[in-house]
Amino acid sequence: MNFTLPYDRYLAVHRYKYLALYHALRAAILDGTLPGGTRLPSTRKLAELYTMSRGSASQVYDMLLADGYIRTETGRGTYVADGSFYPAEGERKEAGQEAEGEGKAVMTKESASAETAADAAFTEAGMTEPADSADCAEAGMAGAPADRAGDPQAVGTLPVQESADSDEAGYYAVQAGIIGSVNIPVSCDASNASDAASPVSLPGASHSGIRLSSWGDRLMNRHISVYEPADGAFVSFRSRGMRMEHFPYAEWRSALKYAGGKSGGLLEGHCPPQGEESLRRAIAAHLRVTRGIRAEAEHIVLFSGSMQGIVLLAQLLLEPGSPAVVEDPGFHGIRRAVEISGGELLLGKVDESGLVPQDWAARLLFVTPSRQFPTGAVLPLDRRRRLLEWARRQEALIVEDDYDSEFRWGGRPIEPLKALDREERVVYIGSFSNSMFSGLRLGYAVLPPLLIKPVTAAKALYEPLPGGQLEQRALARFMHTGGYSRHLRRMTRIYGERGRIFRSLLSERLGLLFEPLPGDAGLHIYAHWRRSREEFAAFRAAALKRGTDFRDAALYRVVPGRPAACFSFAHLDSGQLEIGVNRLLLAWEDVQNRT
Repeated sequence: MNFTLPYDRYLAVHRYKYLALYHALRAAILDGTLPGGTRLPSTRKLAELYTMSRGSASQVYDMLLADGYIRTETGRGTYVADGSFYPAEGERKEAGQEAEGEGKAVMTKESASAETAADAAFTEAGMTEPADSADCAEAGMAGAPADRAGDPQAVGTLPVQESADSDEAGYYAVQAGIIGSVNIPVSCDASNASDAASPVSLPGASHSGIRLSSWGDRLMNRHISVYEPADGAFVSFRSRGMRMEHFPYAEWRSALKYAGGKSGGLLEGHCPPQGEESLRRAIAAHLRVTRGIRAEAEHIVLFSGSMQGIVLLAQLLLEPGSPAVVEDPGFHGIRRAVEISGGELLLGKVDESGLVPQDWAARLLFVTPSRQFPTGAVLPLDRRRRLLEWARRQEALIVEDDYDSEFRWGGRPIEPLKALDREERVVYIGSFSNSMFSGLRLGYAVLPPLLIKPVTAAKALYEPLPGGQLEQRALARFMHTGGYSRHLRRMTRIYGERGRIFRSLLSERLGLLFEPLPGDAGLHIYAHWRRSREEFAAFRAAALKRGTDFRDAALYRVVPGRPAACFSFAHLDSGQLEIGVNRLLLAWEDVQNRT
């Protein structure tokens, strides 16, 4: 079970971990982030998440129980006490004032007396608080199914400019049934056909007298990816989505039947443009517990995949020529959305800790703070606060893409920017295509109040009657009955084990070639190449000939950098992982022999 609280803010105020956790839980209950009836983690899990003793975790629950905030049920667990703790709308800011101190060492008389009393109780009980340990570095990797959730426009490709061997590599990729890619310009300028790597022209586009808009021109001049099914014997480290053998299909089928109603009676209705309300309520409840976000159903709009939401936001928020900050390296789909919308890219530098905050002259930022895409770096709390401060000064908006937050098998939960946002300057983007199956095209955005009407209006323009209503209702049912949580726990165990196996194989057999970045979450591993750029290109071509491949991380860069690879592993079992790594080892031997 994922469980996220504003723990760091309270740790900066209170002397002991257990007190920081007590106040973080108390604040989440008071402001409605954890509503009545929410099941809380066991003391063992709580102690593991926040690196404290189980006795300390028990002390936290004892204090909350004594104050009436929680209840326990023998044999069932610990729950937030029934009844609404929501303050009135005008009092919410005041109720959360302590949490919003953002780490300032200020303590009210009430909290000071509570700390003194708790210290005494803690000492009297004969317990000792363990010394604070360093925060676990949660540097998970990216790589959603079908490369960012099955979006054909987001599938990794082999850039044609990267090396002298790129044409050969691209040829073998198509022959092996991986990815074909073409650039399709509208212009018929003869200079475009001057070299072998030039894009092909769109048949009849300009000869027929059809003139596209500037938006259409920008769209057609971007890299368009075409997915081609791979041969069964091909072992690809590009993402292929969840293997359905692990999906609880019987439970999902039951949810679909429920969603249709008796004799299909519910299939006649239509949901509003922002999506099925029951699913938006389920998402809000899920985010409160797992990500610490105080979301309401009316703040959420559903999309046909998260990429649709990103494109729509770019169109709504960018004037032609207006700047938008994007990470470099970063998700190429976001860059494409900005450029096609007419925006100007401002490249944000990424280091081993993620995006480096600067005083950008822009009013829009796209960022992946929980696990930077593609490196997997986790943005530290101080940088998150600096981004929010930048947004306040610039009156800017931050679009937070949290593409694979569901799968984490180590490290302490990290608060999203949205959970820290107190001025409604963050849009939180999420997707179910990673956690369910890539064919389920469902993404969502948690919006600031002032953006709800514009985004809903834009969504209504694209989809007056949104598709997938049956799937939306089924997913709401699946979440409500606990099927989604059980599925996530099962897949987290499976993916975690595969990640450990692949890291071990990569280190033992390919350690002289690749330097993988650390990580304890996500669905792919990002690894730097240890040798020359020329050898990297030759190795990729040789790997394709051997019946395996991986994504070149150059796809995610604007400014060229050190060669690197992205290895998706979640769709491969232990046997396939070993076969794939052995083929890569043989491919390196081929390169050496040819040299």
